[in-house]
Amino acid sequence: MKYGIVAFPSKDLQDLANGYRKRYDPHYAQITPHMTIKGVFDANDQEIEDVAKAIKEVTEKHGPFELKVTKVSTFAPITNAIYFKAELNDHLLDLHKDLNYDFFGDEPEYAFVPHITIAQKLSSGEHDDIIGQLKMVGVDHSETIDRIHLLYQLENGSWTVYETFRLEGNR
Repeated sequence: MKYGIVAFPSKDLQDLANGYRKRYDPHYAQITPHMTIKGVFDANDQEIEDVAKAIKEVTEKHGPFELKVTKVSTFAPITNAIYFKAELNDHLLDLHKDLNYDFFGDEPEYAFVPHITIAQKLSSGEHDDIIGQLKMVGVDHSETIDRIHLLYQLENGSWTVYETFRLEGNR
């Protein structure tokens, strides 16, 4: 089964993201707006119990972190995805490291860019048409994230919460 670890932002930021995702993200109905902390990995029923225990140990060390979203950006030309860019801070970076290196699944293929996707799988023309106007509208949002979620993928492709973990530490 496929799993991933994410942080869900507040309803306000989700609503803002969904305003764009309804039009520009084919995965809109499959998952709530989120920031991926550990990308997709496979685990069986026994392994996921071990993963959940390990996540619990990590979240006992790490405390809440600030999610500060300050601009709209894109991964073009690599991919025509558009996203709300979150500022990388030490707390978030340390949490990401603990959940991606010497942890279950493969290490990340790309550098960690904390973000919330608002558009993807766009043609080059669509991407070029909307990136400029989204950058002008901009975004400025800050909140505290105090929990992360282990998700799993259903047969229909949608994602749902397997377990939620409160960030309880002081790091």
